[in-house]
Amino acid sequence: MIETPSPNFGERMLPITMIVLHYTGMTDSASAIARLTDPAAQVSAHYLVDEDGTIHRMVAEDKRAWHAGRSHWRGITDVNSASIGIELVNPGHEWGYRAFPDAQIDALIPLVHAIKDRHQITRGNVVGHSDIAPVRKQDPGELFPWNRLARLRLALPRPTRNLMDPGWSDAGFLLALERFGYDVADATAAVTAFQRRFRPEMVDGVIDGECRMLLLALLLPKPQGDD
Repeated sequence: MIETPSPNFGERMLPITMIVLHYTGMTDSASAIARLTDPAAQVSAHYLVDEDGTIHRMVAEDKRAWHAGRSHWRGITDVNSASIGIELVNPGHEWGYRAFPDAQIDALIPLVHAIKDRHQITRGNVVGHSDIAPVRKQDPGELFPWNRLARLRLALPRPTRNLMDPGWSDAGFLLALERFGYDVADATAAVTAFQRRFRPEMVDGVIDGECRMLLLALLLPKPQGDD
């Protein structure tokens, strides 16, 4: 791990209960590091994971990094105070979005595991930037391999239960989506973010039977001891 300190941080106001994953959305790692350490930019993250697997530690975990911006998750609106932010080097949708290399994810997995254990973070609170800011953000995007994390119990898996469509109205679906954790003030953005996370092969912002079944499965009680 390379120490690459950023001056952009403050004091936490909440206990750490979340991990937020981002992509850098810049042309290369040098540009991303320069921005995350520039006082004028007023942005930062706790860690940055390069495509070759190199990890940069930028802000101490007990400090409030500035990575989430205006965001909301499960009633928390000061997500920066409640989270650890991890940036993954990737040009993003603006500069040529591409798959995340195995070396990068191989480095990310033990990092997430250690943070999750250290702060007793539940799988449901390991989220993407688009989950907490659906109107503004798309990252880490539909190519991020959430399934790899889920297999190791580091994130929620895509539900596989064979359930019937509950037949919710669109308003009912949005109420359930809000209960799960999303800000649904912009309905289309919230549905799009949910699809990007749990049905990345078709992200169209339209509520359909598959979306309803996926959300129902996520909301059903889990077996005892399953976070």
